[in-house]
Amino acid sequence: MNILVTGCNGQLGREFQKISNIHNYHNWIFTDINELDICDEHSVNTFFSNNPIDVCINCAAYTAVDKAEEEEDKARNINANAVLNLANACKSSNSLLIHISTDYVFDGTSERPYTETDPISPNSVYGKTKAEGEQNVMSSGCSYIIVRTSWLYSSYGNNFVKTMLRLGSEKEFVNVVDDQNGNPTWAYDLANAILLLIQRFENNEVKEIFHYSNEGTIPWNNFAEAIFYIGTKNCEVKPISTKEYGSKANRPAFSALDKTKIKAFTGIKIPFWRESLIKCIEEIKNNN
Repeated sequence: MNILVTGCNGQLGREFQKISNIHNYHNWIFTDINELDICDEHSVNTFFSNNPIDVCINCAAYTAVDKAEEEEDKARNINANAVLNLANACKSSNSLLIHISTDYVFDGTSERPYTETDPISPNSVYGKTKAEGEQNVMSSGCSYIIVRTSWLYSSYGNNFVKTMLRLGSEKEFVNVVDDQNGNPTWAYDLANAILLLIQRFENNEVKEIFHYSNEGTIPWNNFAEAIFYIGTKNCEVKPISTKEYGSKANRPAFSALDKTKIKAFTGIKIPFWRESLIKCIEEIKNNN
């Protein structure tokens, strides 16, 4: 199977590069902006014409949540317009599009984990552009799987876990919000879950949305405490409110994802967040 991974230098893209060595019976094609600018419709169409693609996994995204409030056009170009380019190319070439989306398409007012059929209501520019990307996929007519995830981290790239490990070595205390609850997700686990979905729907027309995150719902301050404990950092976490923190963008107060559907379709056993965090921090230590 020919699998194209866009945004290959991001957290999730790097995890796919790692597991491609194990799943080497597939022909993997890894691109980032230097190899393929997905915002350029002509470049996308030419690439798909020149390369037979069975599955396109779109890991490319504009993810600077606060900065997106000031760069709405740039965020929309990557999170929505570029996604339409890929969806149209997949439609023309009968390729399956795996598109990664986010818990930020929800407003965070639910009192139970969000299911795939819950109405979306984003309350930030980032969330709105990701929601537009989802809509572009669904309206394109291509075969697709949209995978919403949350609180993504990895040993690669920039993320909350790596930031906390750095701050834990530099500071005596950090302020972390205690009124946003969600599911941390190790990008390595997400990559493997996506491969299971590809195997489940191989050669079949599919139009589905799935939720995937690690098991367990916690607030950010408790997640930071776990990072310091596992990473052996002597740093205090001082809980503060979102209002006190003063972010530019609104964030969901509760964005836990219901994984019933992906478990039913794939039989996957999803690791608890702490179990995966331990493995990731061990990987970070080994890489340093």
